[in-house]
Amino acid sequence: MGTFYGNYKGSKFVAKQKKKKGRGLVILAVTLAVLAGLYCVAVFSNIPFVKKWREIYIQTAMSTMRHQWLATYFIPHSVIDDVMARQKAAEEEQIGVNSTDVEIETQAPWNAPNASYATGEAHRELTEEQKQFYAMFWELEVDSMETYLAAHPEAVAQGYDQIKINEAGVDDEGTSIYTTFGEQVLAIDVPNQILIVRLTDHEMYRGVLCVAKDPARLHLYPSAYMGSVGEHVQDIAERHNGVLAMTGSSFIDDGGSGNGGDLAGWCMCDGERHGEHFGWSYKRIELRENNRFYITDAPEPVDDRTTDAVEFTPSLLVNGEKMPVGDWTSLNPRACIGQSEYGEILMLGIEGRNPGVSMGCSVEVCADIFKLHKGQTAINLDGGTSAIVWYDGEPIMRCSNKNTPEGRYLPNAWVYTAGEE
Repeated sequence: MGTFYGNYKGSKFVAKQKKKKGRGLVILAVTLAVLAGLYCVAVFSNIPFVKKWREIYIQTAMSTMRHQWLATYFIPHSVIDDVMARQKAAEEEQIGVNSTDVEIETQAPWNAPNASYATGEAHRELTEEQKQFYAMFWELEVDSMETYLAAHPEAVAQGYDQIKINEAGVDDEGTSIYTTFGEQVLAIDVPNQILIVRLTDHEMYRGVLCVAKDPARLHLYPSAYMGSVGEHVQDIAERHNGVLAMTGSSFIDDGGSGNGGDLAGWCMCDGERHGEHFGWSYKRIELRENNRFYITDAPEPVDDRTTDAVEFTPSLLVNGEKMPVGDWTSLNPRACIGQSEYGEILMLGIEGRNPGVSMGCSVEVCADIFKLHKGQTAINLDGGTSAIVWYDGEPIMRCSNKNTPEGRYLPNAWVYTAGEE
């Protein structure tokens, strides 16, 4: 009896183990089937939401040298090739779409010359000094500006023509002033005719837009060691009396170890030519003697009136019209430059690759920002870790590489010079 009972007990244990093992195999099979189904949906589905984010994922990975494996390791090459082919087709659409000479207003028309502003329950008429100020900074929401000045009388103690407010540092909270577009104002520099605003879209991206009102102060200046090593934007700017500066040309960056010395494409720095022209689909933005930006194909002859120029792709706005850029969907740090229909220089920097703060944005988002600010001409510049904007002694956007807060070494920089004291 004892032996029989023991065998029975052992058999029961073995049966339970087999049953558990069978359940485990079923669970594993179901899990693998679910994962396979989710993979197929993610990779092959044409559901609009899924397709959109799949293309964003593919383009974001493929736009970097180091992280392309994030796409190629998991996604069939046929799917990747299809996404990238549509971006290439969009590039081809831009060939031959170039700027023409158009009349540009020298100053934005301020549409409320007799406006009043609220102070508590009362309303006051603007003085002539205030009207001149708001004619230059036409983007400002008057009530928020006047409320700020009432709380900070020191900012206007020397008069409206000497206002200089700077809360644009990467760790600054900004001001309580807003534009009529709903953007938070970070800096107002009347002597240098500069307005800087914060751009945000929840946790998707954050960045800055700098509006420099006097285009005659803008130049592309080279690194002191162009051809061998680049310089930080700050160093280039400070050597040329700059108050505002940003990324210029791209550079050869094999393996992500480039030092900014080997220029990619062609540029003109204050009348001096450097490099060799980019080819198919690349564009060039030329700043000419009339202080106007023009877009042309990179292989085309350079206009005789050009003083400063860089080449990259894609163009965002040409003659005030938004270009077909919807197929550039990657989320990346961005650097873009352009000009409004009033002649103002628009410098845009978008932070990226910082989850929870700013992932970056697509090229189309940048085009829409320029369009909102009355953009006439605009181009995408070298982004990624090269994207940087600098103002009044410090970077005002976070570089995507936290180890280089001042940005990378670059071959040149767009520099907006300070006015005379």
